[in-house]
Amino acid sequence: MIDAATAPVRPLPGARPGPPPAAARAARAARTAWRCALPPAALALVLGLWGIRREGTLWGDEAVTYEMARRSVPEIWATLGTADVVHGLHYLLMHVVFHAGEPGLVALRLPSVLAMAATAAGVALIGLRLAGPRAGLLAGLVLAVLPVVQRYAQEGRSYALVCALVTWATLLLLQRRWGAYGAVLLTACLLHEFAVLTLVAHAVTLYRPGGYGAGIRAGIRTGVRTEARAGTGSRGTDASGRPPRGWWRAAAVICVVLAPLALFSVTQSAQVDWIGRPDFAQVGAFAALAAVGVLCARSPGGDRVGALALPLLVLPSALLIVVSFGHPLFVDRYVLPYVVGFALLLGAALDHHWSRTVAGATAAAALLTLVAQGPHLRSPESRKNDVGAVADAVAELARPGDAVLFTPQRRRVWSLVHADGFRGLPDLSLDRSPRTSDTLFGTELAPAAIRDRMLEHPGRVLVLQDRRGQPLDAVPGEEMKREVLERHFRLVSERVVDQARIGVYVRRAAPAADAAPNAAE
Repeated sequence: MIDAATAPVRPLPGARPGPPPAAARAARAARTAWRCALPPAALALVLGLWGIRREGTLWGDEAVTYEMARRSVPEIWATLGTADVVHGLHYLLMHVVFHAGEPGLVALRLPSVLAMAATAAGVALIGLRLAGPRAGLLAGLVLAVLPVVQRYAQEGRSYALVCALVTWATLLLLQRRWGAYGAVLLTACLLHEFAVLTLVAHAVTLYRPGGYGAGIRAGIRTGVRTEARAGTGSRGTDASGRPPRGWWRAAAVICVVLAPLALFSVTQSAQVDWIGRPDFAQVGAFAALAAVGVLCARSPGGDRVGALALPLLVLPSALLIVVSFGHPLFVDRYVLPYVVGFALLLGAALDHHWSRTVAGATAAAALLTLVAQGPHLRSPESRKNDVGAVADAVAELARPGDAVLFTPQRRRVWSLVHADGFRGLPDLSLDRSPRTSDTLFGTELAPAAIRDRMLEHPGRVLVLQDRRGQPLDAVPGEEMKREVLERHFRLVSERVVDQARIGVYVRRAAPAADAAPNAAE
């Protein structure tokens, strides 16, 4: 007698096997995701760790992060009331990192390295969902080798962290996980408020006639269902292609929470007065990059990711450039997540045209980029305002009885980390130090007091200022410094170190032996 309940049942000849169980499909999808994400993340991690110390050099903005992270939380909080509130969350994060381990260059830059590794992994997963495994893998690898990505992977600032958060918010957008999407993108905006421009790019992606991201719907293959039917509530869109209500709620929460920070940061807008209007080189570079993106999006393969990637590449930068012709704010690192869109477009286009020839050319281009740009990006010369080099030059030039003068005031950043180079040099314009005044660069005396102190000093003055041709700060204190130098002092020697100009000045009535010019270096 045969037990029908346990006897194996053989499939009929010619019968097709049924679909695999859900668990098997999920495991297979997970393996594919890991295979796509791990190689780009590993490559980005290796490139980020390569030469992370940059021969012990530190540039000006990193010096600010280093100094702020070593302050206590109450000191950081008090300082944010006077300056750099837009970077407050990053300073608090780095304070935690420094508190957990030994403060140093590796600790300062390691969060950015890890963030760029996470960015590469996220880009690969987005490419996988939109265009398939190879396109995702290529997009992640492209992102990891981009010179601009390698640069900001090794800087102790917030830009790599913002890039990672925008990338993963974009992946959550595809998954329609609106709560997580809002939380991740809000964190990016709190790290740097210009990340809010990502909402504009995402809105353009979603606002497609015919339903939820109709421009990307055909490319979503793994794990994302398309809901393009009218009346699907917060999970879908109506027939006109309006973004889902869940996205609107997330966007509203982001804007409401960010608004107080944005309004308060306006009171500190003098900090970005150094930014000029976009010049021809900046506009030309953006136009060239956008043109490459458009060509990729219009080509076979690139159209699978174009509706998502092209707005990310173009819109935040374009909006900031347009605004900057009226109120200068454009700096490319402020909109760094454009690299995500570029990598997705290029990866998808390469995937469509993939062949042995294309594979060889791509590998050769990547290797050439690493050979040509890699060592330079990890050298002291790759960053302006190396505070260590400036401090060393001051220590070499200084004599007993000398004093120092920073103009503009923010150039006091060159003395924050390597204070030994300035030891014994009285600061003629300083009233209270940065830490005691809860400011970034200290507070200065009134213009009349600056004049008196400069004229009372009997010895030489080492004046640290920007290179010639840079905009001059039109504030009373800085104008007084320049006036007194011009009328009562004369330059006897000068040394240029990166973007710093160190001039040695003596009083016009100084003895001739002291005033003999030295060779300019």
